[in-house]
Amino acid sequence: MFALPLTDTAELRPLSPWHAQEFLANLDRCRDHISPWVGASFVATDLDSARHVLQRYADRWARDDGGIWGIWDAGLLVGGVMFVSLSVAEGVCEAGCWLEPAAEGRGLVTRAAGRIIDWAIRERGIHRVEWHTNPRNVRSIAVARRLGMSLDGTLRQRYPGPSGRVDVEIWSVLAPEWHAPA
Repeated sequence: MFALPLTDTAELRPLSPWHAQEFLANLDRCRDHISPWVGASFVATDLDSARHVLQRYADRWARDDGGIWGIWDAGLLVGGVMFVSLSVAEGVCEAGCWLEPAAEGRGLVTRAAGRIIDWAIRERGIHRVEWHTNPRNVRSIAVARRLGMSLDGTLRQRYPGPSGRVDVEIWSVLAPEWHAPA
């Protein structure tokens, strides 16, 4: 299996259904932290649902319309990045991420997202990479900016949330604008 270095201690690796126990442990450490920002179908609560989330992404990878990779730091799964969607025919994909609080502030998500975005643009011919985020998620917006993305607009009250409907900002970078972060 491949592993791409992100720092001296962190690496990016494929995240497969057989990692369900590690994935669930990671979600248990960051569940409250990421719940406001990710869909309920992602935040698995038991081993079967964790396996189901990872199998959904494995199936997407097999269909060539998505994928998921873990960020391991010193051997511990601390978060990851994914293509929520990927369409080579349309030349568009949506990237996303999650990270537990103990791993924040070290550039891991920016580096990991940069790796998969660079691959999508250079290897798969993707023209437009999107990043969807809640306008209150300042950390996610900061990643989008560090990746050189521009704010396209806000989809007002796009999704139902626990305390009312939620806006979603759409950020993007186009292939001619892309410069992989160092």
